[in-house]
Amino acid sequence: MNQLDALKQFTTVVADTGDFMQLAQFHPQDATTNPSLILKAVQKAEYAPLLKEAVATYRGRSLDEVTDRLLVRFGCEILSMIPGRVSTEVDARLSFDEEATYTRAERLIELYMAAGISPDRVLIKIAATWEGIRAAERLERRGIHCNLTLLFSFCQAVACGNAGVQLISPFVGRIYDWHKKSAGASWDEATMSGVNDPGVQSVRRIYEYYKRHGIATEVMGASFRNVGQITALAGCDLLTISPELLAQLAGNSAPLSRALNAEAARSLDCPAVQFDEPAFRLALNQDAMATEKLAEGIRAFIQDAEKLEVLMQAV
Repeated sequence: MNQLDALKQFTTVVADTGDFMQLAQFHPQDATTNPSLILKAVQKAEYAPLLKEAVATYRGRSLDEVTDRLLVRFGCEILSMIPGRVSTEVDARLSFDEEATYTRAERLIELYMAAGISPDRVLIKIAATWEGIRAAERLERRGIHCNLTLLFSFCQAVACGNAGVQLISPFVGRIYDWHKKSAGASWDEATMSGVNDPGVQSVRRIYEYYKRHGIATEVMGASFRNVGQITALAGCDLLTISPELLAQLAGNSAPLSRALNAEAARSLDCPAVQFDEPAFRLALNQDAMATEKLAEGIRAFIQDAEKLEVLMQAV
């Protein structure tokens, strides 16, 4: 048994890609996309026709509408190849606007439904800002399920759990990146790998807190830099993994065992906490890594959304 098959015994494996033609070889349950992945995909010859088709069909509509229709088209193609759910992202430029995020999420779901896709097969990705979490809370009450992304801190995870969101995506690799850069020459890769990786530790803390307090929100580790980060989180509810790392797992037959255990977490001593808006903003402010990576992630997704719009205008 290779490590990918072994991992599937403990964890729901999710493919993190806009390149849906790669999905068949890995048989993931779910798939996630983001603006950067879609931008990367449409610049490939095999996906360029999807971009041209969306622009031609909806020429004269607003760029944001054409973008959403393109995202949904990719999502529908992905759903034709997997049994589970696809995550589709709300425009990152709306990350601090609760009402606009809510409205855009409604439109994405309406577009999926018009294409014959049940809302149960879609997760709306929203940045885990205070405003994004509040929008997701309202959407969940309507039966529109959400994936809160760009999540780097414990306070973000607690607020998402308390809001009753369906799923969160704590970013392992970007946390690792920040700590490695911050440590500079003193960083010891061997010592800080596996269970000692700061990104792995962040996800473990969130997972154990949720299980200890019976929080139903699913934990999906994301943004991996190496296979060691993935294997150190075997047993997490879900892990979303790039095709490159899925291939590495599929090509490795080394033993892989469960690292996270829900039953064991239920006996841990970790008191419940709550964050109102002032407490949330203060906790996030006090976490330099989370503050910087959240802002950086939003900026990067905005840049790629704008690049996608430039490509549309050139068609």
